Amino acid sequence: METSEYITLLYDEIDWLQKVINQVISTYLQHEDAEKLHWTDIPMPDISEIAAPYANTLREWELTPVERLALILAITPHILPETLDIFFGQNGMYNRGFTEFGGVIDKNHSGFLPTGQTLLFLVTALNPEWRLEVLSMFENTHIFQKEQVISLETTESYIPKYNGVLSANHRWVHYFMTGEKPKLEHSITFPAQKITTELAWEDVVLNPDIMDQVEELKTWIVHKETLLNDWGLYKRLKPGYRALFYGPPGTGKTLTVSLLGKNFGMDVYRVDLSMIVSKYIGETEKNLSRIFDTAAHQNWILFFDEADALFGKRTKAASSNDRHANQQTAYLLQRIEDFPGFIILASNLRANMDEAFSRRFQSIIHFKMPSIEERLVLWQKAFSGACSLSSDIDLYSIAENYELAGGAIINVLRYCAMAAVQRGDTVVQKQELITGIRRELKKENKTITQP
Repeated sequence: METSEYITLLYDEIDWLQKVINQVISTYLQHEDAEKLHWTDIPMPDISEIAAPYANTLREWELTPVERLALILAITPHILPETLDIFFGQNGMYNRGFTEFGGVIDKNHSGFLPTGQTLLFLVTALNPEWRLEVLSMFENTHIFQKEQVISLETTESYIPKYNGVLSANHRWVHYFMTGEKPKLEHSITFPAQKITTELAWEDVVLNPDIMDQVEELKTWIVHKETLLNDWGLYKRLKPGYRALFYGPPGTGKTLTVSLLGKNFGMDVYRVDLSMIVSKYIGETEKNLSRIFDTAAHQNWILFFDEADALFGKRTKAASSNDRHANQQTAYLLQRIEDFPGFIILASNLRANMDEAFSRRFQSIIHFKMPSIEERLVLWQKAFSGACSLSSDIDLYSIAENYELAGGAIINVLRYCAMAAVQRGDTVVQKQELITGIRRELKKENKTITQP
């Protein structure tokens, strides 16, 4: 099918929705000319032989009429918003809109935005006993929530939950119209960014003890389903896995996370803490919820770099700000504990982390500064390509005298490569190497004397 036919299919589905709305309202308000017809008797578009994203999804998920109604109701404001204008009808008795219709008007959208109450009205106005089927669509185990297709926007605590706007994920709407699902974009609604690496495990230089602990992470990823389901450990173990990587910058924490994802086909998303943490009460928790809810049923690794800002030690509740911070930490603790996926936190110092978090990590791995021998290998690997070192450079002496982590060595490589290419050469001179090292040590307020 052509893309235009994908959209035509959605128009047909919205036409069915419109007939359902008209029938339910007419029957509910007992219009004299209302047909003696239940909305489920209105034929749904036949999608059994249609090869289109929307039709394929309906068949794959085996949606019930109620689920199908919920999905197209959430999609309609994106495509034919005028379809829902019928809900603007006035209640003649009170000279106002019908409370039971739900819905809201936004300052950026003059049309009717359906809420959970709108869906409840359509489904339960004639069959109150169907309410539980509607509510089940917003439980974490439902396909709509696993795939993040539709959701209810959060309401203020004093507002009924189902007065939240019924929202369709724009990625799914785009997919239904075009057949292409856009990648998750780094934004305020999804404050995380996918990270990748071109390197492989053989490019990593880590202490053998660290690699042994990393192997434990690999074992869980490979054998998680066997352990939980075949061995029956789901009764005692939660499905999530939490690891803490701590140690100085540049010691391989981020690279290790990236390689775990690459090795096992898992996307790695680094959470942008600058967009997460808010001074306003409740906002940080709301921002984190977006991340956890989106990632809950995906085969991802969530990576919180420089996690001290979010998972630091709690303080004595001497002020309202302290109490708010401690409540925030308690919330994070619970969300991480309940998260069914893989979470890795990174910190420069373990001492910065709240002890309550530490007790809940399955793995705590200390990424130490590399030894002399490890630094030598890092230097050799760094300058093993087109950019090479002058023959008068004693690389072992460099490794012995300058304590640098792998990340810093790569920065030296960058500086030296630029210095060499400016000269029209590929060979790095000793003074260029020393200057590059001096620049890195200066970042840590250290000085060197040339050997």
